[in-house]
Amino acid sequence: MLPGHVAYGLGAQYGLRISTETVVAWERGLAVPTEYELTALAGVLWCSPGELLTAARTLREHRVARELAVEELARLLGLTASAYLRMEEAGRWRGNERQSAVLSEVLGLTAAGFVAVSGREEELAELLRGAVTTRWQAQVRPVAKLVPLERGFLQDVLEQLHADYQALMVSTLSWSSTGTERTGSTGDAGRAFLATIVERFWQTAGVRGTSA
Repeated sequence: MLPGHVAYGLGAQYGLRISTETVVAWERGLAVPTEYELTALAGVLWCSPGELLTAARTLREHRVARELAVEELARLLGLTASAYLRMEEAGRWRGNERQSAVLSEVLGLTAAGFVAVSGREEELAELLRGAVTTRWQAQVRPVAKLVPLERGFLQDVLEQLHADYQALMVSTLSWSSTGTERTGSTGDAGRAFLATIVERFWQTAGVRGTSA
């Protein structure tokens, strides 16, 4: 189907006035359809909404991929629909421990996925920076509040992450930059450094989790 055929189908089947240019923008990732538009698009293309979300990252995308209505997910979480919707729209999950566990189970979230939908990736990156450059022990508790991993397992991961980083620095190597002055950079190098720390953290947690 060409974009024009899709636009026509959205209008004929669902009464949506969507231009061919808008469909092209969706395909290229330059625009994002609303929840109803996504559902209609899936109908026109004879697939599920989840098949159109190849890399769901937000609460809304994960919920739509599971084909859950706001009211249904809110009921499972023990929240009012309006309370849940406020968190979804803000991109910041604020549920308690029990609700977080239910959310992860219902949406099939990994630990990394949970942090992403919680809107706390930047906060985690800063904590991990402290763990590798200073004392990792001081970061166990704050990291545990963000990441749904068992405390003892998390301690092992942070200790290994710290040891790996220090070993690389001693041998004059670095993951994304050289010299301790760059670890505090707020520019592109600093952002790349933080991204690398987070990636190494999840890699370490994944490898250790597999072998445990």
